[in-house]
Amino acid sequence: MDVISTLKAVFALTIVVGLILGLAYLLRQFAPALMAKMQAQRGARRLQVVETLVLDPSRRLVLLRLDDQERLILLGEGRELDAPSALHTKTLERSISPTKAPLDPNDDLF
Repeated sequence: MDVISTLKAVFALTIVVGLILGLAYLLRQFAPALMAKMQAQRGARRLQVVETLVLDPSRRLVLLRLDDQERLILLGEGRELDAPSALHTKTLERSISPTKAPLDPNDDLF
């Protein structure tokens, strides 16, 4: 390979990398607005993540609200465990004070 061929290859590579970086920049700037315009308008969302708690690097507890029910789900280790059905049937009660003691780790929730 002579010097001219090498310079052509480096120049072409610089142009391609520049185009890729320019496209990435434009997508970062304008894609969220484009995606919001293209999505169909929805009503109120039914599913919300109320709170998450990381237990260890591979497991976490997730408290979900679906309509007027809350569900506690343990995620991790390649499986999902749902809380007992007694927690599913309880409706939301916001009278619980935020200073309530945490769950006893010896309780068998699952």
